[in-house]
Amino acid sequence: MFDDFLVRATLAGVAVAMAAAVLGCFVVWRRMAYFGDATAHAAILGVALSLGLSISIFAGAMAVAVIMALIVAGLSGRGYAEDTLLGVLAHSALAFGLVAVSFIPDVRVDLGAYLFGDILAVGKADLAVIWIGALAVVGLIAWRWSRLLMATLNADLAFASGIHPRREQLVLTLALAIVVAVSIKVVGALLITALLIIPAAAARPFGRTPEAMALGAVVIGVASAVLGMVAAYQLDTPTGPTIVSVAAILFVLSNLSRLLWSR
Repeated sequence: MFDDFLVRATLAGVAVAMAAAVLGCFVVWRRMAYFGDATAHAAILGVALSLGLSISIFAGAMAVAVIMALIVAGLSGRGYAEDTLLGVLAHSALAFGLVAVSFIPDVRVDLGAYLFGDILAVGKADLAVIWIGALAVVGLIAWRWSRLLMATLNADLAFASGIHPRREQLVLTLALAIVVAVSIKVVGALLITALLIIPAAAARPFGRTPEAMALGAVVIGVASAVLGMVAAYQLDTPTGPTIVSVAAILFVLSNLSRLLWSR
């Protein structure tokens, strides 16, 4: 039987995978992968501010992630290519965050835990925050599903139907910030984007409808979290990277299956 800390870690992984998979479908549909990367990298600056101000890591990471996402949304289309802007902001925020951590007195920080995750250190309070955040994201997307889908498929048609695409973009921005904040301890800032993209991309070949793709992404994401935990336990490997590695293997198997069935 798993020890208590392994049960908590598995439950945390399942919660993050579930929320990331649902949101990841919109990240894939909207081609927001680099946007997610920028937001995740900015979370390290939030971690540094949280440690310096002695506030919750979750609150600091989410606040900075929201600010970063709003800055990117506000500056897009104003003289810079979006990928260039995202690249500058993402890596600048990560660098400033790493530098800021070094200036915090009397605090010894394991940066690897925030960059690649430390899911085995998840406590009961962390687990509660992760599940509340994950359920909030799933509930938010379920509530706005039809509007988000319409704004994703055709912004002009959505506007004509009384839906404001900009508002739906802000909903996704908020959801992304929450996912980034709750994922810090599970897979770390450098691997959050992978957990957003890979399960959704793996489910895409078999998703005949948007709802089917989202459900498939959740199944693949949760399977990746559970199998990744088991593999990490058996092989004594880093848990966060192992979860992402399992998701990558499932992505390859998904695409191989599609190729074989299409013949």
